Amino acid sequence: MRYVSIDNVETGQHLGKSVYSGNGTILLSAGVQLTVFMINTLNRIGVTMIYIQDEQFADVEPEEILSEATKQHMIREMSDTFDAVRSGKEWNPARITLSVEHLLEDIIGAREVQVQLTDIKTADNARYLHAMNVCLLSAIIGMNIGMNQQQLRDLAIGALLHDVGKVSGSEAFDLIPGSKMHHTWRGFELIKSKRDFNLMIAHVALQHHERMDGTGQPRGLSHEEIHRYARIVTIANTYDNLITPKEHGGKSLLPHEACEEMMAMSGTALDHDLLVEFTRIISIYPNGTGVRLSTRETGVVVSQHRGLPGRPVVRIVRGSGDSLDVKEIDLANATTVFIEAVMN
Repeated sequence: MRYVSIDNVETGQHLGKSVYSGNGTILLSAGVQLTVFMINTLNRIGVTMIYIQDEQFADVEPEEILSEATKQHMIREMSDTFDAVRSGKEWNPARITLSVEHLLEDIIGAREVQVQLTDIKTADNARYLHAMNVCLLSAIIGMNIGMNQQQLRDLAIGALLHDVGKVSGSEAFDLIPGSKMHHTWRGFELIKSKRDFNLMIAHVALQHHERMDGTGQPRGLSHEEIHRYARIVTIANTYDNLITPKEHGGKSLLPHEACEEMMAMSGTALDHDLLVEFTRIISIYPNGTGVRLSTRETGVVVSQHRGLPGRPVVRIVRGSGDSLDVKEIDLANATTVFIEAVMN
């Protein structure tokens, strides 16, 4: 498979990864042959990047951590929870906890896999995929720094619900410094009302917009005043926000660009030590990504090295038909060769 811009998709190509609707059902299944109508629909609902099948890269798969069943379950539960919060109805903490248990089981079985957040976001599912991505990243960071099972569970629940306060009221209040109607306060109150949850879960929602230098919202906390769970979720939240297409056509960053921007925030907005842990787990050039090397050759990323996110294996294909010339360059070994640009 190749990971390409929707602008470069052609009629007749086959979809490589399924597209989910906002309630967790499959909108378009992997393998479907794309028509003009389907491509236009994907454009209309906000899709910017998709995986397509390619014979020359048939063996290339995104490194998945979560199973399709876990993804569908989490998206469905977040959709139901947010709908309940929006309408003022009761929501079930036990179902949220069960979703997190499924996620933790998946990541424990794939702890050596580099994280590639390449699920296809649409205007309909973006909020739920964002919650799932922040939960996934936070839980893996927590696991890698040695958190126990209960700590991981609380961290993951807090990460999954970090933006629940956005659902219950206007985000206009976020523009008023110190407002008790800031979405972080609303999220804190919503989660605190559920006695099934540890109070620190509510503090994740309250503190995930605080900054290490004390200039964040809503209370201007700094350094150790910010709970470690919240400092982790802040990193995960920042990354997923940076790589997500913005409303009204705003441009998102590529994974490597987002990581570079985040490193510039080290020690001011983001916890330096936890940010280093984050850089060890993220894949900044996901499998299937087209790249141009410093040798002026173009190819596709086909596999990763744990702990070396900027040095994947790149496959270069020249020619066509029976005269194909295929070679792979392992950037972990070819130390004088670098990725100059992403070509999607």
